[in-house]
Amino acid sequence: MEGDNVKYVAMIQARCGSSRLPNKVLKELSGKTDLQWVIERVQRSRHIDEVMVITSIERNNLPLIKLCTELGVRVFVGSEEDVLDRYYQAAKLLQPEYVVRITADCPLFDWRYLDMAIEQMEPDTDYMAELTESFPDGEDIEIIKFPILKKSWQEAKLKSEREHVTMYIKNHSDQFHIQNLECPIQGIGTKRWTLDEDEDYELISAIYQHFAAQEKEDFVTEDILEFLAQNPELEKLNARYARNEGLLKSIANDSVVQPDE
Repeated sequence: MEGDNVKYVAMIQARCGSSRLPNKVLKELSGKTDLQWVIERVQRSRHIDEVMVITSIERNNLPLIKLCTELGVRVFVGSEEDVLDRYYQAAKLLQPEYVVRITADCPLFDWRYLDMAIEQMEPDTDYMAELTESFPDGEDIEIIKFPILKKSWQEAKLKSEREHVTMYIKNHSDQFHIQNLECPIQGIGTKRWTLDEDEDYELISAIYQHFAAQEKEDFVTEDILEFLAQNPELEKLNARYARNEGLLKSIANDSVVQPDE
């Protein structure tokens, strides 16, 4: 796709080295890996020009790279710790107008909300995200103009800003036009549909098993809500975990990146 007019590239952040749930992106859900489901659900978007996976140079990511090759999905390998650099170097290859950041721990991702975000985004918006956390944890979407990603890459100095791709933008919000993405369904922002813990896997597996029995791969948020309303005990499985634990830990242990790092 190099040389084409690429407007929206979705970059799925994935690696196998998770400390809380090792190899979570390769966990099986009704016959496919978590990562394959995320890729396929993002590919349902009407507006995305390309979906690519970005991972790190660690050897344990080789099975992930092999999977992407088998699926015919472009994969970029970059820095393990400097995720902002990983995103920028990958984006620089395609020069899209916008980078869409999605993480691979979101196997219940609803592509309709990605299309909704793109359609609602104002022309002068530099960065769009669900800032009010009105979506379930696991439906995260961030859209960044490529020049703004480049500016962040050039200027971010804190370790948290290098590890968490859009933290520099949030820390310097007065410099950018930031737009909030609000969930059209009210009152579901406290739900946890992300894949970070064993209990998350238990919940998400139950959801996938239910829809696999119906041979329904294109289930969406309303379908999940209806299923969980009929099976309320499932949501108790992972209720004890807080949102954004990794981000909070990074901020608590923050420091300035030294030139030789």
